[in-house]
Amino acid sequence: MIRPKQLLRAIRTVRSQDATKLGDFALLKADALGAGANPAVMAQLEPVVGYYPPIDLEALSQLPEGTFGYEYAHHMRANHLSPFTVSPALDEVAQRNVFALRYAITHDIFHVLLGFDTSYAGEMGVLAFAIAQNYSRSQRLGLWLASALYPILAPGQTQDILANRRRGLELGQQADFLLGERFEDMWEMPLETVRQRLGLAPEPKISDGSH
Repeated sequence: MIRPKQLLRAIRTVRSQDATKLGDFALLKADALGAGANPAVMAQLEPVVGYYPPIDLEALSQLPEGTFGYEYAHHMRANHLSPFTVSPALDEVAQRNVFALRYAITHDIFHVLLGFDTSYAGEMGVLAFAIAQNYSRSQRLGLWLASALYPILAPGQTQDILANRRRGLELGQQADFLLGERFEDMWEMPLETVRQRLGLAPEPKISDGSH
């Protein structure tokens, strides 16, 4: 069900052009459009209810190279990205729609864990992974649309888009349920150790979108 008032609030948030409000916008937009997890998924999200600690990229960049936190900070800075944060004023929404919150704020973490870059091909890999993990029915339509549109938007990446779609589906089927993990408690661990702990292949394929 679409929530018109919530959608209007999301639009007002993004129009403020305040970079610190991007997390608020992502949460409000998802909540307004009715994004929600499959019923079976909700119980698995219990460990992250109310859990959205701040992420300090400067502190993470001081960790040893190869640690999860260091590689995440490097990914964010290399792509000129900032971690999503959620304002205290949205606590009620965050508590009510745990799926929308957790999926939004962990999106870039998934890129690092899965080894997919931020190109269209990389985004396809992350989306396919979410589909294979059966997070939300609405994402299946998103995968269908992305499969049709991404090769048109980036024809030079077509082979990588198709390959990452397959790779994302494979990883999603073999991995543990990732969305309920407290990734932020694992920053100091080696990235490869985190991947193995979560049931991911030791060295996920990384597409550079160059094909």
